[in-house]
Amino acid sequence: MVDYISGKIAELSPTRVVVDNNGIGYGMEISLQTYALLENKAQAQVFVQSQVNSRDGSEITYGFATKDERALFQLITSVSGMGAASARMVLSSLSAEEFRQAILSENLALLKSIKGIGLKTAQRLILELKDKIVGGAGADNSELFQGPSNETVEEASTALVMLGFNKANVQKAIQNILKQNPDAKVEDIIKAALKML
Repeated sequence: MVDYISGKIAELSPTRVVVDNNGIGYGMEISLQTYALLENKAQAQVFVQSQVNSRDGSEITYGFATKDERALFQLITSVSGMGAASARMVLSSLSAEEFRQAILSENLALLKSIKGIGLKTAQRLILELKDKIVGGAGADNSELFQGPSNETVEEASTALVMLGFNKANVQKAIQNILKQNPDAKVEDIIKAALKML
């Protein structure tokens, strides 16, 4: 499967982007969130997700300016009754963080304000996604594990999760610790995180 396409932006509209990579134009459906991030760029790296249209079996390719948005798209489409078009509408209406907060705070009014989302769908989104989002699903956390302290971070994270702490909370704590002390050792990260969690 193609993970991303890099190249020159040949065409861009609020719903579609064409990325020219070595003379081949790759067309992808996009959200307004991605459009806003690509709007003033000549070159781009667009993360890809292919979906099969349930009506006619055709394949539609969706593009995302960030891995985080793609991860959330995948999470939303995992909810029964939520197709790719509905997920794109959600991501066009709310930022990734706004959507996560709406789910976590059970904000039915905000979810219902999205075109095509009624009361039952909003309730289903909250019911099926709240625990997953609390657990860190639908977010790209790869930036946490980059850099020279990759093994150190993974080791500290694994240890804290094994101690019973929530993975999403552990990752936030480690990010905060590394901002203050980028060269922290495993034991320093764990000790600092235990005070925070």
